[in-house]
Amino acid sequence: MDEIANDITMHYLRSSGRVIHAVSEENEEIIPMNVDGGRYMVYYDPMDGSSNVPHNLPIGFLFGVAKRNLEGDEDGHLRAGREYIAAGMFVIPTGTFTLALREAGCWRFHIDEMMTFVKPVRMALPYEQKTWELSFNSANRDTYAAGVKAWIARNESKYAFRYLGALAGDIHRILSNGGMFMYPAIVNHPDPKKNRPQGKLRLMYEASVAAFMCREAGGHAVDEVGTPILDILPQTHHQRTALYVGSKPLVDEI
Repeated sequence: MDEIANDITMHYLRSSGRVIHAVSEENEEIIPMNVDGGRYMVYYDPMDGSSNVPHNLPIGFLFGVAKRNLEGDEDGHLRAGREYIAAGMFVIPTGTFTLALREAGCWRFHIDEMMTFVKPVRMALPYEQKTWELSFNSANRDTYAAGVKAWIARNESKYAFRYLGALAGDIHRILSNGGMFMYPAIVNHPDPKKNRPQGKLRLMYEASVAAFMCREAGGHAVDEVGTPILDILPQTHHQRTALYVGSKPLVDEI
């Protein structure tokens, strides 16, 4: 199903004639499209949370968009999240589409009975903490760094806990209710081969997308050492990172 979703996405991106190149989780290499005449670079995960499909649980489609250099030759370099002009996600099958535009806010659209996305609502992370949630894979807690484990032990009882196993679904809730989603680095796994000291999520089409949407909704996002996600310049197109994203007070605290 991941491959089918990817093939459909590539078809429409290529046929638009507007895309210079694309980066997909499903393709090992960067996908060239209209290299000379295109205007945008698109980074996407065509099926986020595909392990949820057999269980009829939500999945998502995540994407970020950057614009070519209009003041000179385009070198095709990989963009940091702060260079995106837009990022968004579809949550499937709930019929919601969230789109963030640089310096223009984060907006959620709902699909109506005519299969048209309507009723835009501007998203703003709630200031009141009574609705805040924590979202992380609790099964991994013993593999996190000592400081992260200690923070969880001190704070998890203060907030509701929700984890859907699909980044799009979890970020959908955080944008509505506030709180924090986190996927920390795995550094203490019993099997050292399963440690991921750089993190697990992909920077360009997962972490930067979530960070961009949350920034436009008033939130913040950092990696394991506190570097803002949107400031990280990718060295490779499938680069991984840890992610802490959501309401700024929680992200700053951890």
